[in-house]
Parts: sequence; C-alpha cells; structure tokens
Amino acid sequence: ALPPGNAVTDPAAILRDALPVDQPELRDLQHRLEATSDDLRARRWSSIKTSCERTQRQFNLKRNAIAAAVSNDRQAKAEQLLSQLDTNLEKLCASSALQERDGFLEQRRLTLADIGSLEELFVGDFPYAIPAEFDALPRLLGRATVEVRTSQGDLTAVIDGYSAPLTGGAFVDLVQRGFYDGLPFSRAEDFYVLQSGNPQGDAEGFIDPKTKAERHVPLEILVPGDASPIYNMTFEDLGLFKATPVLPFATLGTLGWAHSDKALDDGSSQFFFFLYEAELTPAGLNLVDGRNAAFGYVVEGSEVLKEMTMDDTIISAKVISGADNLKSHA
Repeated sequence: ALPPGNAVTDPAAILRDALPVDQPELRDLQHRLEATSDDLRARRWSSIKTSCERTQRQFNLKRNAIAAAVSNDRQAKAEQLLSQLDTNLEKLCASSALQERDGFLEQRRLTLADIGSLEELFVGDFPYAIPAEFDALPRLLGRATVEVRTSQGDLTAVIDGYSAPLTGGAFVDLVQRGFYDGLPFSRAEDFYVLQSGNPQGDAEGFIDPKTKAERHVPLEILVPGDASPIYNMTFEDLGLFKATPVLPFATLGTLGWAHSDKALDDGSSQFFFFLYEAELTPAGLNLVDGRNAAFGYVVEGSEVLKEMTMDDTIISAKVISGADNLKSHA
C-alpha cells in the first residue's frame, strides 16, 4: 500500500510499492527513508539525521527476522543484500551528517534499491489467475527491463507484469519481435504524451501472423487492495472517482497503453510516455488514471523525453532482463 500523505512521484518508489509482497519490516524501512524527501526540501538536516539513525536502529532490530522469513533457496542472496543494506545505511547516516544534498540523494537511492531488491525476494508465485477469455494473449508474469534507443538518447524502463500482465506482455512481446524499431512518434502534445507504436502501412496495430487479424489487448487496471486487475472498465464506470491505481500516471515517463475513443479493448500496439508536470497533473486528479492502463516506468533517461518531438524515432527497443517472465499464451 502507498504511504499516506503526499502522492508518490518517484518511479522506483511506485514500483517498490506495487510489488505483491507482505513484508511490513522492509516496507517500514522503505517508507521511513522515502519520507525524508519533505525534510530534504526544507533542509531540515537534523531531522534527516535523526530519521537515518532511527531507520538504522530499526534495521538492526529486524534484520534477523527479515532473514528468517526468506525462503531457503534465496537465503544466500538475502544475506548478501542485508550486508549491503547495512553498509549503505551506515554511509547514508554519514552523508546526512555532512548535509550535502546530492551525495545524500545518491546514497539514499542506493539504500532504497537494496530494500527493493530484498522485497523482490519475498515475491512468490504469480499472485492471481488471469481470466480464461484472454488465454490466447501473451502475458508477463513478473517484471522485465527494456532499453529504448531513440534519436534523442537512451531510456531504460521497468515493465510491471504483476500489476498489468497482459498489457506488459503485449509490449514486451512486440519489443522482442522488433515491432517498434524505426517507428516514429505519432503524437507529441506538450506536457501530455509522446505516442508511438503505429506501424507503417494501413494497419493501426499489430497484425498477429497466426490469426492474420489485429491483436487487441483489454483495458487492464489494478485497484489498490484488489487481488487482481479489472478488465475493460474505467474507474468512472466503477464509480471510483478519487481512486489512484496501483500503477498511477504520476511521474515523467509513465508508460501507458493507448486505445481508441470508441472502445476500451481495441489497444493493439500503440503506447505512450506520459509527460508528467506536477502543476498540471496532480496525482489522482489527472485525466488518464483509470482510463488507460499504465504498465511501467522509465527509470533511467527520462530527461530525454523532454527533448523529443514528432520528428524523433525509436531506433530500437530490446529486453535486457526478465525475458523469461514472458509467456506467449496461457
């Protein structure tokens, strides 16, 4: 669950919160460190130092319990990460004492990455069944990392199949087919979206060579607290006017799946990068949450998005990790 208070806009934090794990000790450490952002903005270094020291004490108290809860086959990896986290927490407390913002932010990023990696060790089998009506569609049963080379520079995105398995599956499948290589950006509205994935020729989506028909992906959105996503219904349809999805359009470089104005389930290959501007799109109040599926986040290179226009192209896209989580059908 998301921590109360300010909307979370850091893609790494959103992805940590979206993991299907119940590990309160790690979640507590994670949210304590993420909460230092408010103090950092106000330059309350004494509060930051106190938070770091408390988090370190909490970690020392809970370390053995966290290790004991990890399955036997992942114990060695857990011990390695716990030792790394111990070292990074020590360095984080030291950097808070130096009151140097950039150094603190980088050390906090490394420390939170350790916590996220530990949380991933607690993910078991895929947590729910996808409806049988979609058995023919590819699905991403976990996460994948995709590198996108563009005419303005390179991006790295994490695709979250835990929250959007069919949407993430369709995208990763098309990446592996080389479908997006060389395609232009078809829509570039300032402060809104950069869209791509419209193939050359008459088709508007991906023509499945097996069926000779355009493959369609249902609208797929996971509501916080629900066991599995809802399909082909908007938040408006459900009366969820103030709800925020597990994967919100809350940060620059949120990946969204496009569908037409006529139907929710006719998205095929076109996707967009959300160009988040906090002043124009307060999280939970934008026009995309609950109407389109988010399926991942740019975690490196998001500044490239600010430079791109309709004159730019995707040079290539490739899966650099998590390809084994893609299944071609049920």
